[in-house]
Amino acid sequence: MDQSHASSPLAGAVHDLATEVVLALRSGDHLATVCGAAGIDEDNRTGIAAVRVIGADLLLPSVLHGRNPHPGDIAVLQRAVREFPPRPDASDAAVWSHWGMMSALHRTASAGAPGTDEPNAAWLERTPWQAFTHQLSVLAPLAVPAASSAVHRAAAHRVVDLSRGFVRAVRRRNWLQAAGAGRWLAGLDGRPDSLGLDRGLDFVELMGGADPRVALHVRAARLTAEGRAR
Repeated sequence: MDQSHASSPLAGAVHDLATEVVLALRSGDHLATVCGAAGIDEDNRTGIAAVRVIGADLLLPSVLHGRNPHPGDIAVLQRAVREFPPRPDASDAAVWSHWGMMSALHRTASAGAPGTDEPNAAWLERTPWQAFTHQLSVLAPLAVPAASSAVHRAAAHRVVDLSRGFVRAVRRRNWLQAAGAGRWLAGLDGRPDSLGLDRGLDFVELMGGADPRVALHVRAARLTAEGRAR
């Protein structure tokens, strides 16, 4: 099977779902389901796979705006957790991403999801700063206010490395990685004064904002910064 054609339905579903998350972040309106707006339900396997790609960010609008997520979104996220568990040979980032989805469900009282032990994160302490930034950008859905994990602690211990990685990603025009790193940095203390994160995020959004996943991370970064400033 031609992989470019095989992957296009999933890529389209991820694009549509991320777009709906961005719209919900901008409007603060959670009366309607994000998944429903993207045409995704529990029986749509491509849609469920797209939710696995978006991960815990499916519930991000409710987290950042302090509202309960729609039951339909919770149900779809629960289905994604069940349908796409990490394989035995899964990467550390994939294991943590799955943990992030379960943690998001656990924080939602109505979901009734049990808590789960954190995966190992020691690998983040010894990862070179370039790879560290890449891994943190992949795990950007974990960068939510009032959440704590070993990944958060690793990010807090390596703010300078993450700042270097943000600048590198911008220079390499890797807008998705820059947006994910910037999202982490927006919630951390100790950033170098010379970083200019706000202006950097403006530039990332200008150059890469046509990708809704970039727009999602940039909007999340701004809402996180606004919340810290209150």
